[in-house]
Amino acid sequence: MRSGRIQSSASCSASSSSTFPHPPCLTSASRHCKLPRLLSPRALSLSQRVSRHCLVPETTQFSFPKQSNTIASKKHLFHAGEGALVTSNTQPISTGPLIGEEKIGVLLLNLGGPETLDDVQPFLFNLFADPDIIRLPRLFRFLQRPLAKFISVLRAPKSKEGYASIGGGSPLRRITDAQAEELRKSLWEKNVPAKVYVGMRYWHPFTEEAIEQIKKDGIRKLVVLPLYPQFSISTSGSSLRLLESIFRDDEYLVNMQHTVIPSWYQREGYIKSMANLIERELQKFDRPEKVVIFFSAHGVPLAYVEEAGDPYKAEMEECVDLIMEELEKRKITNAYTLAYQSRVGPVEWLKPYTDETIIDLGRKGVKSLLAVPISFVSEHIETLEEIDVEYKELALESGIQNWGRVPALGCEPMFISDLADAVIESLPYVGAMAVSNLEARQSLVPLGSVEELLATYDSQRRELPPPVTVWEWGWTKSAETWNGRAAMLAVLVLLLLEVTTGEGFLHQWGILPLFR
Repeated sequence: MRSGRIQSSASCSASSSSTFPHPPCLTSASRHCKLPRLLSPRALSLSQRVSRHCLVPETTQFSFPKQSNTIASKKHLFHAGEGALVTSNTQPISTGPLIGEEKIGVLLLNLGGPETLDDVQPFLFNLFADPDIIRLPRLFRFLQRPLAKFISVLRAPKSKEGYASIGGGSPLRRITDAQAEELRKSLWEKNVPAKVYVGMRYWHPFTEEAIEQIKKDGIRKLVVLPLYPQFSISTSGSSLRLLESIFRDDEYLVNMQHTVIPSWYQREGYIKSMANLIERELQKFDRPEKVVIFFSAHGVPLAYVEEAGDPYKAEMEECVDLIMEELEKRKITNAYTLAYQSRVGPVEWLKPYTDETIIDLGRKGVKSLLAVPISFVSEHIETLEEIDVEYKELALESGIQNWGRVPALGCEPMFISDLADAVIESLPYVGAMAVSNLEARQSLVPLGSVEELLATYDSQRRELPPPVTVWEWGWTKSAETWNGRAAMLAVLVLLLLEVTTGEGFLHQWGILPLFR
């Protein structure tokens, strides 16, 4: 057990014996040939990880973590032990491009966000209409879109207040566009003249729009790079499901060679960039060594991990370990903890919850806290409003006197350069199979297929709803559909009231009860 880890009284989830494999790379060529599933050396059961991640509440002492030697010191692509960093193996090249005449593209996938206050409600509808966000039983699947509309209408006023407080809209598109441009420049500097595209899941530019531009530009080789460091069904998984459905129905895309980098939280450039930002912010405190480092990650429903096999929790915990090990190399041995934010609805989400953990830390006498948005690489509503406003206010009310927050990575040069290296390292596997299992296991991007990945983490795949940009009014096909569903729901509600209360028109007309 790492002695510097602080456990909130909210506690962490019960351990499980299931193993979460690291998502494989997805290639178009692999659709025609089955490969054995490649498990990352970092894939561990939760029971193996419990000694590192579940600490005893209340009795925890604020002691310093011990030095760790678990990060690989040699430049291996994969280290056989737990918690290994993946280091870049890209060599500087000064003589000509790395690729031939075929046009190369990189597709960055992200969540998306409303750019104006008028966009908030339809954005929320797109979000909650996604069955990877709200998973309904098969019997009630027809309620997905009505439920999404109800939730989006209900939440829109409060969400608008949040977006208004950060300037009237999400900066996510602007920041992601800037990241795409910096990535393009970095690739060109490394002699890979690629075009970089942005595809958002729930708002403009939609993934469908990015794919259309990719086709217009005649891209023949595509690297798909989700801007989520850790893989989750609800983020990278949802975007990949959408891509799968788009690719399946388009002859051009079926024949286009492509590969996917499903997660990259263990890459050296990412880990060191995060450590740099944390080290920089710690120096702003009067007593940096007394600051508790508070990693706050976006939460997911607990059922995703325990029932659907989502590797998100295991990858997040390992990511935090790797960052702390990098900080320990720099003689930074602060106490730290991990919690999950942004839960929605009545179901249980990953614990401990960020708000409850902040209150608990204040109760334990913590006076200085540095928040680290660990699952976000761009500033948006969860960092600028939820963390900077809501959680800061809660911390001060809970007795925490000194508050700081690490900025999202954005366009940090080391981070962007490492993403470019990840793209370059994946290029030999675009549309090509590994020569042998040995080569596949040594690669930074293990081979696999879209279908195999989604079958592993999302065996009960459901039809994806089309994105909605504006509400349709009048005598349209959309309006007729919604009117029909609303009428059906109204009839069901009236029938239920008749049966339960014994009063109503059907009783007055003698239709009910059926038996006298």
